[in-house]
Amino acid sequence: MLDSFVGRQPIFDRDLEVYGYELLFRGGDVDFADFEQGDRATSQLIVNAFTEVGIDRVVGRRLAFFNLTRSFVVGEYPLPVPNERVVLEVLEDIEPDEEVIRGVQALADQGYLIALDDFVYKESMDPLLEIADLVKIDMLEFTDAEMKEQFDRIQRFNVQTIAEKIETYEQFELCRRIGFDYFQGYLLSKPKVLHGRRVPANRLSLLRILSRLVDPRCDLREVREMVGQDVSLSYKMLRHINSALYGMPRRIDSISECLMYLGTDYVKNVASLLLLSGVDDKPEELVVTALLRAKMCELLAELRGEAKREKYFTAGLFSTLDALLDSPMEDIIESMPLSQEVTEALLSGNGMMGEILGCTLSYERGEWDKVACPGLSRAQIKGAFLSAVSWANQVDEELKALVVP
Repeated sequence: MLDSFVGRQPIFDRDLEVYGYELLFRGGDVDFADFEQGDRATSQLIVNAFTEVGIDRVVGRRLAFFNLTRSFVVGEYPLPVPNERVVLEVLEDIEPDEEVIRGVQALADQGYLIALDDFVYKESMDPLLEIADLVKIDMLEFTDAEMKEQFDRIQRFNVQTIAEKIETYEQFELCRRIGFDYFQGYLLSKPKVLHGRRVPANRLSLLRILSRLVDPRCDLREVREMVGQDVSLSYKMLRHINSALYGMPRRIDSISECLMYLGTDYVKNVASLLLLSGVDDKPEELVVTALLRAKMCELLAELRGEAKREKYFTAGLFSTLDALLDSPMEDIIESMPLSQEVTEALLSGNGMMGEILGCTLSYERGEWDKVACPGLSRAQIKGAFLSAVSWANQVDEELKALVVP
C-alpha cells in the first residue's frame, strides 16, 4: 500500500461549514487480473488504506464518507472500520435486489450511516430509501428542473440530501434554494465574481499589505516595522510562533526575534497566512485549503532538494487568492510584485514550481492520473499530502485560538 494514494473532498452544510470528507483512493500499479472480481480488489484496497492511514489523520473530527462495492454490502467481507463518524456510500451500479437490501439493513443495524451515491429515483430504490440516511444527487446529470424533480420525489422518505459536483457559488445557491442539506464539489476553488471584475474595495487594503510582504525589496527592517505597527497582527504572530508547532527553544517576545530565528522570508509567509486567515465572510475550509496547498508544495520542494522552499509555500498559499479576494487571478497578480517563477506557477503552471503546484492541485481533486512530481515516488507524494493535512489542521486550530483580547 506504500504506493497508493488517499485523498479527501469536503462536503459542506448550508452555512459552508465542513460536514464531512469523502475519502478518495487510488491503488498502486497493480494487475488485478488474478482476482475473481475487480470490485472486490478495489474495496480491499480501500480497507487497507483505511487501516494504514487512519481515519482521524485524514478527516479529524468530521465524518468520513467512502464507497462500498457489492461484495462488502452483502457481507462477503467484514468491515474493519469503526461505525462512529463513518458514512458508507452504496454505489449507483449496485442493483437493489433482496440480498443487497438485507446487507444494507445489516450495516445500518450495526450503526453505520448509509448514503446512496449518484442517486436516480426509480420505484425499485424505495426499500433502500427506507434504510438510507443520506442521498447524493449529481448536479451534472440533470437540468435544474430535473434536479428539483429528483429532490421532490424523495421528500417522503426520512433522508437528508447532498448535491454533488458543485463547482461555483451560483450552483451552490441554486441547490440551496431547492432545499438540499449538504453540498459537495470544488465550489470554494473559484471566486464569486465573473472575470473582468477588479479586486473589491474591501479587499484592497489587504492586497496592498500582501504586495509589500512579497516584494523582494521589502527587507528585514520594513517587515519588522510593518508587522510591529499592526497590534493585532503582532499579537497573532507572537502567539502563533510560540505555539508547539514551531518548537522554539524559548519564548519569543518580539518581531525582531521572530525574524532572527525564522528568517525574513519565513516571517513574510507567516504574516501572509495570518492576514489571509482574517478575511471575513469566507468559509473556514478555504483557509484550510490554502494552508494544505502551501505546506504540500513546500514539502514536495524539500523532497526534491529545491532551494528557496519558502517560495513554494507562497505559491501554494496564494493559489486560493482568487477565491479569497473574489477576483480573477490575473487581476490580482497584476497588482503584486511576485517573482516571475511564482507568477508563472500561478497563472500557467510553468516551471518546477508550476509542476509541484499542479501535482498538489491534482492530488487535492483526486485526479490521480495527473498526480506526478519529477523524481518523487507515489509514497513520497502521499506522505507529503498526509503531513500537510496534519499541519494544516494544527495551524487551523491555532488560528481559531488567536483572538485578540
